[in-house]
Amino acid sequence: MDGLIAAIRRGESRALVLRGEAGIGKTALLQYLIESASDVTIVRAAGIESEMELAYAGLHQLCASLLDRLEMLPEPQRQALETVFGLSCGAAPDPFLVGLAVLSLLSDVADERPLLCVVDDAQWLDQVSALTLSFVARRLLADPVAIVFAAREPGEGLQHLSELEVNGLTDADARALLGWSLQLKLDDRVRDRIIAETHGNPLALLELPRRLTPAELASGLGFVDAHHLPERVQQSFVRRLDGLSDDARRMLLLAAAEPVGDLLLLLRASEQLGIAISVIDTEAETDGLLAVGERVTFRHPLVRSAVYRSAGAQERRAVHLALAQATDRDVDPDRRAWHLAAAAAGPDEGVARELEQSAGRAQARGGLTAAAALLERAVALSADPARRTERALTAVGASLNAGMFAPARRLLTVAQAGPLDELGRARLELLQGMAAYAERRGSDAPPLLLRAAQALEPLDPRLARETYLDAWVAALFAGQLATAGDLYDVSREARRAPSAEPTRPSDLLLDGFALLLTDGRAAATPVLQHAATGFAGDGVTVEEVLRWGWLATVGAVVVWDYESCVAIASREVELAREHGALTVLAVALNILAQALAMGGEFGRAAQLISEADAVREATGTHVLQYGALYLAAFSGREAEVLTLSEATVREGIQGGQGTAVQYTWLATAVALNGSGRYREAVAPARDASNTMPELVVAGWALTELIEAGVRSGETELAHSALERLAERNRYIATDWGCGVEARSRALLAEGQSAECLYREAVERLGRTPLRPELARAHLLYGEWLRRENRRLDAREQLGAAHNQFMAIGMEAFAERARMELLATGQKLRKWTAQTRDDLTAHERQIAQLACDGLSNPEIGARLFLSPRTVEWHLRKVFGKLGIHRRRDLADALSGYDSELRPA
Repeated sequence: MDGLIAAIRRGESRALVLRGEAGIGKTALLQYLIESASDVTIVRAAGIESEMELAYAGLHQLCASLLDRLEMLPEPQRQALETVFGLSCGAAPDPFLVGLAVLSLLSDVADERPLLCVVDDAQWLDQVSALTLSFVARRLLADPVAIVFAAREPGEGLQHLSELEVNGLTDADARALLGWSLQLKLDDRVRDRIIAETHGNPLALLELPRRLTPAELASGLGFVDAHHLPERVQQSFVRRLDGLSDDARRMLLLAAAEPVGDLLLLLRASEQLGIAISVIDTEAETDGLLAVGERVTFRHPLVRSAVYRSAGAQERRAVHLALAQATDRDVDPDRRAWHLAAAAAGPDEGVARELEQSAGRAQARGGLTAAAALLERAVALSADPARRTERALTAVGASLNAGMFAPARRLLTVAQAGPLDELGRARLELLQGMAAYAERRGSDAPPLLLRAAQALEPLDPRLARETYLDAWVAALFAGQLATAGDLYDVSREARRAPSAEPTRPSDLLLDGFALLLTDGRAAATPVLQHAATGFAGDGVTVEEVLRWGWLATVGAVVVWDYESCVAIASREVELAREHGALTVLAVALNILAQALAMGGEFGRAAQLISEADAVREATGTHVLQYGALYLAAFSGREAEVLTLSEATVREGIQGGQGTAVQYTWLATAVALNGSGRYREAVAPARDASNTMPELVVAGWALTELIEAGVRSGETELAHSALERLAERNRYIATDWGCGVEARSRALLAEGQSAECLYREAVERLGRTPLRPELARAHLLYGEWLRRENRRLDAREQLGAAHNQFMAIGMEAFAERARMELLATGQKLRKWTAQTRDDLTAHERQIAQLACDGLSNPEIGARLFLSPRTVEWHLRKVFGKLGIHRRRDLADALSGYDSELRPA
């Protein structure tokens, strides 16, 4: 504890979890920490078991005294906190935007003096507060902030923080404590047995002997096996209640049922119950179990649970009803509804309605977990079967949004057993499909979503079309692992679905993909062209872009529309950042990184992949690393491709995502072709091109298969692949598509015909932004010229290829070009990197954002870091680059990027 305080005084960050059983001394250690930190700012919170369903309750405790600083935060972060704390109305913010806002708030406080955040009983925090605070704790780095949690068993969010297990006292200290607490000489054997059975638990040593008579203590007969020590400690508190007056016991129960410790509220509720006010005036009345100050608190959390659990159900309902009556409906409607629910002896439609309204308010504040829990309780209290079923369906959706799959499954069972009309049954099927897709994007979801879409057709055509598109997406992820409801099944059914007016870009996307797999490219191409330009334009809603933008980029690539692909991906990233849609952002960054890498912008692509990694790490979003795999393959980093492929295949098969497996085959083929290992590249290229042949990955794999097939002597295989590639250009002629086809066709041609095709490929691809494709055309043309013994002409093409590959960062292809140049007789030394301290990918990204003009708070918002942490990283960057000012970054980074030179 002393070291932790010393660290934040030095300007460092700390996060620590104190773990230990009830009564072991965690709270005492926290109190020591607070008392020894008089020169730092201290904020406190404590989890309360009965408040676990109230969204952001724990966070509000911690931050309530800091809310006057909200104006200092960037606008999106300020709005997020104002919304979750009920200070303003607005759309529910992304939970991780709330986490970033809290990080910024604590960092701002720590600018004045070090900050200590203490959270006791963290196992009882409401889930969204726990996730927010664990997020903040993981992102601390260079701020003088410490967050210390105390928990019996840390929840999942606290698993990856530094941990200190608090164990029992040593035998010597236990003897000293026991001797101090008892005014009785104990037999040494009895004393040793007490110490052994309590395992040095301080609270047990203090409390258990209090319930025993002197005779029992002297003989040791009062002690039994101590396997359930916390329960026994609670029982000792329960026995102490027996000696209290009825009013004192009811006041303790009232305090146990009121989680905030609001003295005025307790007094109003006690009047409702006719409890004498005098019982709260002195600790003697409550045997020291209750302390009255600014808040009413219990001596120990175990006292609260012992008091509450030992009371009868009727007694508990009575105090909750009194608390509900004493709670202002306008000021705190949610706590009032919660107390009313706890007071209900059975189904109560009025209380169920209030819980439903509370769930709506919780959802509006971003408390998705709390909203789901409140709705589940509303389902239990619903008196009307039809309303119970309707609420169960709503609660399933809320549970899925909160990632609570077990409650969602329970509620689906409730809904399934209730009265359902035709629309209700369709909604149920839709939710079953959504649950399967949300839990694992595998082969279970497509048939469920397909059935839901079919059922919705006569009831809600627009929702049916959206569901067909979601089913198509699910089938795309399942790929060759789909057992039922594959892409062809979904496409056939979608073609039969009624159209919706007005037609949206998402409708065109569904129609285009369905046509592609049913009627072929001739019918699909114009529709997908319109869908791509629609998503790239201004006529598409934010919701459509965030939901299906990544799929629209697939449609754009199918019709060889690179510009629309980049525009859509860029807009989705921009909107995801603007709206705090971080789950979408993790996917969108991967898509944009691939699109930029296709254009040869490997530096920007790496920057986006680093940002995507930051989002994934911060939010726990499960997104396979397609962007990193693509970049590693074209950069020629075979070891990295192998590592990423193994992880991707493992996760893909476990999750039933066949597309992931297909993608690794493509990446492997690219890496092998880049290093000239053509025979090894044939198998993965063939596998990738044969899976879902109509779509993008298969199309890319065809070019790899043609090159590998020609160079390994499998010309028949290459000819077959060329026919399939040519079919893609039959109904649309773009420089990208025709240039790639000409380059591939040249590999199988001879003499003048081959040269004309190579020249066409260079000319066409030179008119596109696709620099890697152009460089590969120069390379293949140069290799052909050398084999035709036209060395001077070959040097021109190979030199252009080599320079372009090196400028892009395609090292394996560059080495292939270098070896060809050497074979022409040109002297060329191998490129090497100078020895120096390299920037990490994270540092490179921060440096580039600073170079682009973003401020430290803006960089922090982008990467989930505090401004002070950004400054800390920039100081390291300046040291490595040998500069002292931001304005020198542009030149330094330019020089850094061009460091690879002939040795």
